[in-house]
Amino acid sequence: MRTVAVVGASLAGLTAARSLRQQGYDGRLVVIGDEPHRPYDRPPLSKEFLAGTVGEADLALERDDEDLGAEWVLGVRATGLDRTERAVRLADGRDIRADGVVLATGAAARALPGTDGLAGVHTLRTLDDARALREDLARGGRLVVIGGGFVGAEVASTAYALGLDVTVVEAASTPLAGTLGETMGAVVSALHADHGVRLLCGVGVKGLSGEHRVDAVLLEDGRTLPADTVVVGVGARPCVDWLRGSGIALDNGVTCGADGRTSLAQVVAVGDCANWYDPRTGGHRRVEHWTGALERPAAAVATLLAHGAREPGTPRPPYFWSDQYGVKIQFVGHAAGADSVTVEEGATGDRSFLAVYRRADEPVAVLGMNQPRLFTRWRKRFAALSS
Repeated sequence: MRTVAVVGASLAGLTAARSLRQQGYDGRLVVIGDEPHRPYDRPPLSKEFLAGTVGEADLALERDDEDLGAEWVLGVRATGLDRTERAVRLADGRDIRADGVVLATGAAARALPGTDGLAGVHTLRTLDDARALREDLARGGRLVVIGGGFVGAEVASTAYALGLDVTVVEAASTPLAGTLGETMGAVVSALHADHGVRLLCGVGVKGLSGEHRVDAVLLEDGRTLPADTVVVGVGARPCVDWLRGSGIALDNGVTCGADGRTSLAQVVAVGDCANWYDPRTGGHRRVEHWTGALERPAAAVATLLAHGAREPGTPRPPYFWSDQYGVKIQFVGHAAGADSVTVEEGATGDRSFLAVYRRADEPVAVLGMNQPRLFTRWRKRFAALSS
């Protein structure tokens, strides 16, 4: 294998490039990214960076002494994958021919239809998004967050600390129910009320008003929420449209095996765009978490370098964390399919507890709020079960 192209220059792409070198690949390595920036850390964008406590230099993921010997092609989109020519086609007309390809194009924030060009309306996915939002939050005033997921909740928490008047609107009856289940989703989301942030559930957004700049959010039940700034946090879609017609199987991202292999030989996928098979659940799942982008590329690269002649293992259970209103929230495993959830340490009312989800008496997930030590022991147990 003389040339490997990594399409995507965020954490998953960088980790794949590192894994290639660590596993002995010494050929040509090309890293392609649609943003003009070198790889940077995304989790602080909704927290410390937005609050102004860390700067852009603090977000850098590359080490000062690191030299991957890679060619960096930044600020240009991949527009197609030609399996016959074995080439990645770029928006500027170039073709990058490669013997192996790592797909790490991530996901893009979903926008609210009809809001293009209206000032004060933001999504938060990239460094440029965070720059623009931070500038608007510095104006103060009233913030409406549409979507009560983790990114929306973190933005609400940060804006509250900055002194803004914050309202969170969630279409579902309980935020985070899909991830944590209804009971624990309600417990975690109660942090908003604990801090005087309004949480409106079970109501959708009809639209926004404002001539040049947003001035209100219009709800489907007829209410109007005055707003100086709006953040839309209604999920993300995998960036895979450029792969249509390539022969790669797509279904909620790139359909992969348990080690990242795709339907095309010598092409693997990692990160938010990759829909990996999970033997534990018997289905495919996209893991849009930092740890997945850090842990899974090593297995995908090993498969690529072995030309597919490698038995897939079992990926580690998904793990993520969130910091909201000074509370550390940690979760590992799959809540879906659990038939019980039991608080085994602390109390939900104190916002300091550890809860275990079980299916047929077997632990399948763990949630911790301000219980980092006990949670870490449980997470190690889950990792041992999947090794």
